[in-house]
Amino acid sequence: MRIINKFGGQIEGQLAHLPDGARRQIERITTEALTRAVTVAGHGRHAPDFGPRGAPALAAFTGAMGGAGGLVTALAELPVTITVILHAILRAAEAEGFDTSLPEVRAEALRVLLAGGPMDYDDGINTSFIGARIALSGPALQKLLAKIAPKFAAVLSQKLAAQAVPVLGAVTGAALNAAFLTHYRELAHIRFGLLRLTVLHGAEPVRMAFEKELTALTITK
Repeated sequence: MRIINKFGGQIEGQLAHLPDGARRQIERITTEALTRAVTVAGHGRHAPDFGPRGAPALAAFTGAMGGAGGLVTALAELPVTITVILHAILRAAEAEGFDTSLPEVRAEALRVLLAGGPMDYDDGINTSFIGARIALSGPALQKLLAKIAPKFAAVLSQKLAAQAVPVLGAVTGAALNAAFLTHYRELAHIRFGLLRLTVLHGAEPVRMAFEKELTALTITK
């Protein structure tokens, strides 16, 4: 992030130069990619497991390829990045003991994307999800995607703006993709770890204990 800020200028300035058509295209691509990814999410256990280091490396590789040609290739690479990130989230859910073939687990995986990206500086964690459940029927899926896609597309726009920086697109694309995947995978471990604890102890005790720890961390900072 320091390299991007030093050589690429402020991300907000880059975002201002993204044409409106590109912004709409990012949201459309995000919605379509999430829809396809969640459709095949139930087959996650049969997909290759690249391990804790392999997944960020794969994300970095796709980011480098996407950033090499600026915004055009970055847009083409976006569906691959989204799929890789969602796959990493589902792997985290499996590691916490959840069955990713269940619709409610796939819904929770999608909702991890609402937490914001690694380029956002608000490190607050919303605990309102603890104990929440959603049935991923057709209408419910569309409603959930309609809520997630615009917010996630806005986060991805920051990444694409940085990749559009001349010369450094491949470098920033690789670094950002690895950062994004690591960020969302860690959030998924937190989210599904807390959900696992709610099964054992109930939602309210877990919420209270977690918020107590967050308060202690905030005071320490």
